[in-house]
Amino acid sequence: MARSVPYILLIISSLPILSMYLWLFMSSLSSKVMFGFIPAGITVRNWRFLWEPIQMGGAAHLSVWKATWNTLIFALMVMLLVVLVATLAGFALSRMQFRGRESLMRLIIILHAFPGITLLIAIFYVLYFLTRVTHLKFLDSLWGVALVKASLEIPWSAWIIKGFFDNIPWEVEWSAYIDGCNRFQAWYKVILPQLKPGIAAISIFSFLAGWGEFIYLYTFIFSQENQTLSLLIKALIGEFRFTDYGLLAAVSLFYIFPVLVFFIFTQKGLMQVSAGGIKGGR
Repeated sequence: MARSVPYILLIISSLPILSMYLWLFMSSLSSKVMFGFIPAGITVRNWRFLWEPIQMGGAAHLSVWKATWNTLIFALMVMLLVVLVATLAGFALSRMQFRGRESLMRLIIILHAFPGITLLIAIFYVLYFLTRVTHLKFLDSLWGVALVKASLEIPWSAWIIKGFFDNIPWEVEWSAYIDGCNRFQAWYKVILPQLKPGIAAISIFSFLAGWGEFIYLYTFIFSQENQTLSLLIKALIGEFRFTDYGLLAAVSLFYIFPVLVFFIFTQKGLMQVSAGGIKGGR
């Protein structure tokens, strides 16, 4: 009986979450809603956005496939930037001794704990200034927002990957130097191949963070052609008088499904973090 208690508690705590997903699924296949929240009737009309443009309240919305492509590109840009910078930063924090190293590691944790939403106004002015000075489109561009999102994900990712660097014996690196490698070659040719679990972990985290991003995209993206799926859902919600909740539920499920499948196939990589990636305080 004692062994079953944790499982019972887990099931009970999971019921509200499972019920919400069940309601979402039922609503996506329902033709109407009774009493304001009970789905009724069966139809596939709510999924028409897969083969025709979304029309709501007389306004045409961005194609869901274009929004999906924008979301994928944004998530991949965030992931690539995070992996590139975090692996370099993690190597420096793990292998190099320099003044202020301990303070920098503490600052990394503080930066990760700092609510990113409080930086919205400051980031907007920075992007606006860079746009005026460089004449590059930092505002209203997916790559500009990807730079912002990646910069907020890098500190924690660098801390995670540092733990994996710490677990690689110094002898491995020294043998590379003896064989004639410089520091960059030792990092690229010898150490990185042994960090596949760590790189997989931060890649998964950063991709999921990019896929699920909303607030920075909502603040810095103005044009419809650059909308991601999260912004498309916000646009559908925004038309309160004409909101089609069945359509909204279907689009929401469409948004969730790819990342759910991605998580199922990559959860082993996420478990590698607890196996060795959050050590790293030396």
